[in-house]
Amino acid sequence: MLSHTTRIGIIGGGMGGLTAAIALKKIAGIEATVFEQASQLDEVGAGVTVAPNAARVLDRLGVLEPIRQAGAIPAGHGVYLDAMGHEVTDAAWEDTARQYQNIGMYRPDLIRILAEHVDPGSIRYGHHMTSIRTLDSGVRVEFGNGAHEQFDAVIGADGVHSIVRDTAIYPTKPVYSGYICYRGVVDASRMPKDWPRISQVWMGHERHFMFYPLQQQHTLYNFVACVPSDRPLKGPQSGPAEAGELAAEFTGDGWDPKLQHIVGLIGKTFWWALWDIDPLPIWTRGPIALLGDAAHAMIPHQGQGVNMATEDCMALAFFLREADSVSDIPEAFRRYAAVRMQRAAILQVGSRRAGAMFDGQYQFKNLAKRDIDIRAGRDFRRRAVFDYDVLKVCELALQRFKRI
Repeated sequence: MLSHTTRIGIIGGGMGGLTAAIALKKIAGIEATVFEQASQLDEVGAGVTVAPNAARVLDRLGVLEPIRQAGAIPAGHGVYLDAMGHEVTDAAWEDTARQYQNIGMYRPDLIRILAEHVDPGSIRYGHHMTSIRTLDSGVRVEFGNGAHEQFDAVIGADGVHSIVRDTAIYPTKPVYSGYICYRGVVDASRMPKDWPRISQVWMGHERHFMFYPLQQQHTLYNFVACVPSDRPLKGPQSGPAEAGELAAEFTGDGWDPKLQHIVGLIGKTFWWALWDIDPLPIWTRGPIALLGDAAHAMIPHQGQGVNMATEDCMALAFFLREADSVSDIPEAFRRYAAVRMQRAAILQVGSRRAGAMFDGQYQFKNLAKRDIDIRAGRDFRRRAVFDYDVLKVCELALQRFKRI
């Protein structure tokens, strides 16, 4: 087992980076240092879903209970609707054992809870990494503020436009989906009293709108509206947007009046460009590894981005725990990647396909076929995505690795 003095740096202090720090401490006994380019952990107010497969990991890390206390567990199955509000199918947002359910989380709440489980002295704010290189022994990282550090290993959790990936692992160009998403929250006090506390997705021509509750008392609802746009190819990748701009995308006789009422309640929104990357051939190089969006950025149509990163963190910590010395870290990283790459690639491609279904693109312009495919995928999602136990997969893989 690695010594508690093993030095590991994590580049990126988002949900993936913070969870990695928790997992390394809890599973491998390593106190990692997290470097975040922002001056403080400050997430724009929007929602994220903690899915059952990630909840299983967070439970083992001892942080699920405060997340459950802060988040919203839907009051029933979600629904997929056509543009006019007719139900296509329900969506069971739980594993088949019904032990773990989707949890709707306000992003600032989730970041705060994760940060509370990391030693404050282990998080360095205002550190934008500008350089990384391997040495004869270890890794040297340099930052824009003039600071530099040397570690036994470095984990890149720095997002879709990862500097760690492009500098040290495998330079790649993110792929623009052709879509932006408007995101934000609606105060529940403005909602109709009988509004269902479940997730709902309206699917229309080349766009869709998702809506689900956040926070334990259901005080907020989260919205994600995906629409086609070439705006990101001409300038910024995100920014504030006028609520009327969003409303214009979902007006007219072709849209459910209930949805139009909800859109009319939105007073503030931001937009983001939806980028992902093609599956990478490698995730590690020597004592440097990637996790989360840096390794497998995916568009959000299966709600698995942060959940895949959470699985990554458990796998990384598990194989580092099995390392006997610093010289074994590169092999631990290779084993981690061998376990994780195929699953992540399947979810990356699946997220693209899900977006095409929701928006009636390509072969799904036949909406009857689209609806059949969505119904057919309902139970498969539970078994293949939500029931997945990354720790058990790692344990089985370790047995195979030891036989080689």
